Amino acid sequence: MDYFPLFANLHDRPCLVIGAGNIAARKIDLLLRAGAKVTVISREVSPAITQLGLDKKLIAIEKAFAADDVLGFMLVISATDNAETNQAVAAAANAHNIFVNVVDNPALCSFILPAIIDRSPIVVAFSSGGAAPVLARLLRAKIESVIPPTYGRLAQLAEKFRDVVKQRIHAPGQRRVFWENIFQGAVAEQIYAGNGQQAEQQLLETLDAHENAPTAGEVYLIGAGPGAPDLLTFRALRLMQQADVIVYDHLVSPEILDLARRDSEKIYVGKQRQNHSLPQDSINRLLADLAKAGKRVVRLKGGDPFIFGRGGEEIETLMQEGIAFQVVPGITAASGCASYAGIPLTHRDHAQSCTFVTGHLKDNTINLNWTQLAAPNQTIVVYMGSMGLEKICQSMISHGSPPDLPIALVQQGTTRTQRVFTGTLATMPAHMAHEKISPPTLIIIGTVVSLHNKLSWFRNDA
Repeated sequence: MDYFPLFANLHDRPCLVIGAGNIAARKIDLLLRAGAKVTVISREVSPAITQLGLDKKLIAIEKAFAADDVLGFMLVISATDNAETNQAVAAAANAHNIFVNVVDNPALCSFILPAIIDRSPIVVAFSSGGAAPVLARLLRAKIESVIPPTYGRLAQLAEKFRDVVKQRIHAPGQRRVFWENIFQGAVAEQIYAGNGQQAEQQLLETLDAHENAPTAGEVYLIGAGPGAPDLLTFRALRLMQQADVIVYDHLVSPEILDLARRDSEKIYVGKQRQNHSLPQDSINRLLADLAKAGKRVVRLKGGDPFIFGRGGEEIETLMQEGIAFQVVPGITAASGCASYAGIPLTHRDHAQSCTFVTGHLKDNTINLNWTQLAAPNQTIVVYMGSMGLEKICQSMISHGSPPDLPIALVQQGTTRTQRVFTGTLATMPAHMAHEKISPPTLIIIGTVVSLHNKLSWFRNDA
């Protein structure tokens, strides 16, 4: 992060604004709304700014800026159109370690003012770090439409009953579950409809029921997709953001993991070739034990949990233990990587069927029905096959596939580090021997691969 986001309590705190034009007036208005004691220094103070201070804590001084004017203030904003004055303000504030903002000049700022959505006591603030303030304002307009003004009243309800709930529900995790149910259920709907008294009564009834209910955990088996974070489903994102624990594999990208709840516990159980951090039976046991402890657990897997993801084995254990669970499908690597590589898995002129197989080697063998895979007019997708590429190509040819049958290897598909290598069954092993490949990879075999150059659309050079 270029800037650390921070909400400051400015109630009755002294703040200084240099300048008295329209831009300065907007900054002054924000400071006054936050309860600050504002001093304005300018050679000339407009009636509009004087009017701002009639009923609030504002002092206007008509004079030129001097370096010692910054003394005694918590923060300083310079909003003049004079470059020399702005530089002098920044230098004086920095000399005394006072936070300073110079409007439209990030290089002189020690803090910046974000775009704000005010639903007090809920306040949303976001920034481009000074790189694109117009873009930040456009984003604010988009978000404004999905945060109704009644969210403020919902927050006030929570503030009113916060201590009551804390006294009756001692475990922090259970309090979190209670409030999530309040904010997403019937109580919130009453607030949105303007029925404050009914909302309070319903909250207390929900509190009684929650207090007497046994603690119950749950497991969410979620497919994280092929790598790009924006390919997650809405449901996956919602459950990730309410989970207490995230149990994740090595195919889950850091960008996807960042979308989970910040304070959730993260447990890595990744499996890589000849390097399993935790055996499958231990993972099954871990999920059950966490849920029995009352945790909401996300089991996060790359791709789809039911396609070479051992999801079935994990939920068998949960069912045997009587643990509640949900399964959230993800975009499997075959679909995602092929789409981003511009290779349709089926096509009227090339393939009328598609077969998924695993190329994960054990004892240097791949036990597959090569005769069936070598049949024409189909697409073969091989998961985890890069280490066995040469054997796969040889086996396909020896069982009847033409040596010039197109083949593609997609590295880290759908991400900014995606690379697509193409060739034929005969040429691909030698070609790839000179390439440094980073997993995860996917192999696609069939004449549909010939469409790659024509249909390739994804550009990852941004």
